[in-house]
Amino acid sequence: MKKGMKIVTYNVNGLRPRIQQYGSLPKLLDSLDADIICFQETKLSKHDLRADLVRAEGYESFFSCTRTSDRGRSAGYSGVATFCRVKSAFLSNEVALPIAAEEGFTGLLGTSNGYESRKDECPSIAEGLECFSRDELLKVDSEGRCLITDHGHFVLFNIYGPRAVQDDSERIQFKLTFFKMLERRWECLLHQGRRIIIVGDLNIAPAAIDRCDAEPDFEKNEFRKWFRSLLLQNGGRLLDVFRAKHPDRKGAYTCWSQSTGAEEFNFGSRIDHILSAGSCLHGEENQEGHDFGTCHVAECDILMQFQRWKPGNTPRWKGGRSIKLEGSDHVPVYTSLVEIPEVLEHSTPSLSTRYHPQVCGSQQTLVSMFARRQSIEQVISEERISPLFPSHEKFTSTPENYDSKASQIRVLGSRSNANILPSIVAKKKSRHGQGSQLTLNSFFQKCTRSETSDSSSADLKICQTDISYSQIDLNGVPSADDESGPSKDCRLNAIDNIQNEGQLDACDSDKEKRKVALQEWQRIQQLMQNSVLLCKGHREPCVPRIVKKAGPNLGRRFYVCARAQGPASNPEANCGYFKWAAASKCKEKGK
Repeated sequence: MKKGMKIVTYNVNGLRPRIQQYGSLPKLLDSLDADIICFQETKLSKHDLRADLVRAEGYESFFSCTRTSDRGRSAGYSGVATFCRVKSAFLSNEVALPIAAEEGFTGLLGTSNGYESRKDECPSIAEGLECFSRDELLKVDSEGRCLITDHGHFVLFNIYGPRAVQDDSERIQFKLTFFKMLERRWECLLHQGRRIIIVGDLNIAPAAIDRCDAEPDFEKNEFRKWFRSLLLQNGGRLLDVFRAKHPDRKGAYTCWSQSTGAEEFNFGSRIDHILSAGSCLHGEENQEGHDFGTCHVAECDILMQFQRWKPGNTPRWKGGRSIKLEGSDHVPVYTSLVEIPEVLEHSTPSLSTRYHPQVCGSQQTLVSMFARRQSIEQVISEERISPLFPSHEKFTSTPENYDSKASQIRVLGSRSNANILPSIVAKKKSRHGQGSQLTLNSFFQKCTRSETSDSSSADLKICQTDISYSQIDLNGVPSADDESGPSKDCRLNAIDNIQNEGQLDACDSDKEKRKVALQEWQRIQQLMQNSVLLCKGHREPCVPRIVKKAGPNLGRRFYVCARAQGPASNPEANCGYFKWAAASKCKEKGK
């Protein structure tokens, strides 16, 4: 039976924030509505592979995580994941369920046959990569950038290509080696008669049409030349599926700069790709026009509805900078396949996260959690029927002691036992890690002392208010009770005059202070307005930034136009203004 299927590739820029954005992993996967979903830049380490992050009902998942500790590329850097929507993970003939899976592409990772390497097998170098040393292969495969799943009719590569800036020779060499090795692996599979589909963020925009600000020498870049050399139209064997379906579409971008708000004016690049190679499933590979891409790819497009910037959003220069846009800086790309026959019955490979120890253990944790909840409810029930009296034993942090001694907690006052229990637990947690455990006896003693102190203060205030004002002796003046008649009235009038004068002086002093504070604030505002730079293109306040790139200007402050980056021909876009904060080293660039 032949069926259609949908494959999606999506650089999520962190799987956790995307799950948080959609509410759960199943909701994120369902929003993409695909049979095979390939994520890049998951930013998860192996210790993060919990059930709520990697498992979803109706999907089998496979992860590759960073293993290196090199500079800036420790655990939680890069990472790829493949989710396959299936009806059954066992004895299934669905094409979406892989018959084999491999972490990395060199064959050397110890977990390529599961999360625990086989003790009776020594990992061997993948065919076609024998010319590279084991150290070279392990270095390239240590950043969690590739997952391979074999679906019978085709082999799927989920790839997150390395990024290399122009002046970083080390990363440029790493990127060259990475793609050179991958090309060898692809050639070997094609030579064996296998069909391959390559998806992911390759971090390469192959042609000028795929970049918003491509300069005349844009296509001379060595990575772009390498990419185009692989394509069918240039004598290679790979089909750029999107360009095959949309050869002349401009502005078809999949990634935009977050820092410059480039999505607002669609100022981006197309670096997320779907490529295919190999014969069609009709057995007519020798006839012109018959190949896998031509015969079995129905459609390929960019899912722009996942873009962070939406029509109607507030522009950056009108306050939009303070509005956090949810989503990745990439959007998904999908392809639809047709006439894909079913495969022989098989079960999910051992690399599936269902066999990961942490994911398997999570079920036990859930059971223990419900058991814990039941014990707490039992404690509360016992509290309500047991006599009230404070415990003098220590309240330790172990669950066993908590369950056995929590019923000894008693409440002083009118609050119910059910209400006081959470508050005592909260107080215990707040004291956790302070080096010592407080006893319940000392806890109640402190409360008693505090209550005594509060009551004493209250009594003192009451006593003070009960004192008759007529008994107050002001500046040595005899009290009113010691006088009588006219003398007493004059003395009272004098006291009233003294009080009124004091109040007037206090009011005048407060008004003067407020006036001085207002003048000072106005002076500061004026100073700030005078010091804020205005861009030359729009005469609007610039935004300050700091150089974070290693080099002679690291940490140096500068100012740029606040508007979103866009085409130079658009007057609404960023005008390109730039100025160093240090006046002695100013550098300006206008339109």
